[in-house]
Amino acid sequence: MMHPKIVKAEEAVAHIKDNSTVVIAGAGAGHTVPDLLLQSLGERYRKTGFPRSLTTIHPCGIGDNANRGLNHIALEGLIKRDIGGFWGNAPKMIELAKQDKIEGYNFPQGVLSQLMRTTAGGESGLLTKTGLNTFVDPRSEGGKVNKITTEDLVDHVNLSGDESLYFKSQPIDVALIRGTSIDKEGNLTMEGEVGTYMMLSMAQAAHNNGGLVIAQVKNINKSEFAKPERVKVPGVLIDYVVAAPDQKMTFITDYEEAFISRDAPYSENQLSLEGIKEVVSKRAAAEIKKGDFVNLGYGMPDGVPIVAKKENLLEDITFLIEQGPIGGVISTGLNFGAMYNPSAIVDDSYQFDFFHGGGLDICFLGFAQIDGGGNVNSSRFGNIFTGCGGFIDISQNAKRVVFCGGFATKTTVEMERGELKLLNKGKSKKFIESVEQVTFNGKYAISRGQEVLYCTERAVFQLIDNGLELIEIAPGLDLEEDVLSMMEFRPSISPDLKIMDERIFDDVPLGLKQIMQTN
Repeated sequence: MMHPKIVKAEEAVAHIKDNSTVVIAGAGAGHTVPDLLLQSLGERYRKTGFPRSLTTIHPCGIGDNANRGLNHIALEGLIKRDIGGFWGNAPKMIELAKQDKIEGYNFPQGVLSQLMRTTAGGESGLLTKTGLNTFVDPRSEGGKVNKITTEDLVDHVNLSGDESLYFKSQPIDVALIRGTSIDKEGNLTMEGEVGTYMMLSMAQAAHNNGGLVIAQVKNINKSEFAKPERVKVPGVLIDYVVAAPDQKMTFITDYEEAFISRDAPYSENQLSLEGIKEVVSKRAAAEIKKGDFVNLGYGMPDGVPIVAKKENLLEDITFLIEQGPIGGVISTGLNFGAMYNPSAIVDDSYQFDFFHGGGLDICFLGFAQIDGGGNVNSSRFGNIFTGCGGFIDISQNAKRVVFCGGFATKTTVEMERGELKLLNKGKSKKFIESVEQVTFNGKYAISRGQEVLYCTERAVFQLIDNGLELIEIAPGLDLEEDVLSMMEFRPSISPDLKIMDERIFDDVPLGLKQIMQTN
């Protein structure tokens, strides 16, 4: 058997040639990210000017919103093209795209994850409905990020009267992956990682294309064999291994046993809510039903599991994150994507199989803009570009969708005796005439029978055939002055318009457990 060669990081990245297509594993703020390899690649380019004109592919966002992750390699000349599911963690890569210094594509995270399997299997592309009628659809923008990006990487196809999108495979020359340890044969295990992602598919895709697989690990064990069932990437697929003994679990967490253990204790100090996020999370959580499979997005929605825990709902529902963890309590902030006390962690491509197949009963996602047709923009607005991440994969395929967010930007509020007080109505409107980019298509959702709510601290809307209908308003507010005047369109008003539960605006339990048991 061939064993991988153990080398220093600078030697490993020296094998990456000009014009290579490099796939990068991991997600977010250091979640299984081979950061030492990325740092070394960036340093090599600065010193030597090589390699040049790389195409990089990353199904997930990778970075710390500042200097790490993809920010290490966001260098003009080093990168020719970037294909990403989420860009928001890498402001330096975003800036290159905005300045038309690189070509850029933004495709759904789940699609890119599954495309790794498709590429490994030698198929020419991936056929899926995910992305139809959004900015990813070639009849709209085709996922292109800027004006210098012209090649079509996704086609709209019609097979026997059935619409789909066809995402073209991208042959992989180099896979940069990460694990916790290798054994004496170079087999890679991931016992200390918050997610397994699609490490195996990436390695297979590079190997089957005659390319290189470079693995970063914390531990090198030359004396023992790993148990076969624990091996995530066989050593026979790995060409080079780089030791990173200081490798952290995430960029902000050295090690957290609760991220990989079902019963390890953890501090709940960070699981706190206040202000608008508390109000929105409480109201949104009321939509959960017993037995639900639940997913939620980064930001405002990640308060929902905190409410669920306080209301003792965890034993009645199952949380799933697109990064792969199942069955615990989702973390917040930059550690989002990890889960406290998960019952299982699966490859994210398999998690997306479940999502795409309709396994999610309900999802909670954020928004930046909403228009009168129920379309949602969460990917690009004004001068801000983050990308869609798993938003499209999740929102298009969940049975019920709850969009969560503040009613307007820069709003300040306080809660007093079960009422909402607006201290500042907001700087700019989020409910606008037409969204700048369609990340969720309201008309398409209606045609597919999805139930859709839009939940804010001031009001709750539902999606009906002709657009948004206002169904609830916060206690203490004036409908015209505090809600409708802050919208660029006038929604339908339900004849049964209700006042939101006063308990949402008070420091008292909502009693969701009892409500769930009686429904």
